[in-house]
Amino acid sequence: MTEQNPAAENDVEAVEAKAKAELLRLRGSIDNIDAAIVHMLAERFKCTQEVGRLKAEHRLPPADPARERDQIERLRELAVNARLDPAFAEKFLNFIIAEVIRHHETIARS
Repeated sequence: MTEQNPAAENDVEAVEAKAKAELLRLRGSIDNIDAAIVHMLAERFKCTQEVGRLKAEHRLPPADPARERDQIERLRELAVNARLDPAFAEKFLNFIIAEVIRHHETIARS
């Protein structure tokens, strides 16, 4: 017959409680960051919508490959400095650029 050690069980429970509290704290931070990202993207797209209207008004092409290359290069450098994978940053920006171009094409057709 094995004896249970109440002190050891309390230690385990205390560690688990601390881990759960830390997990909740970290997840709260992640939720706040996600909200900030959404708001920043909304602001960015407001600006790019204005760019799209300006381009349409002056019959400029929806895409600007030179600008896109410069932005990708700049973002990759920022990512390196922030210790973020530059390939991930580039994929993220390419996704945004594709959506912006789609918006610009829609604006140009209207």
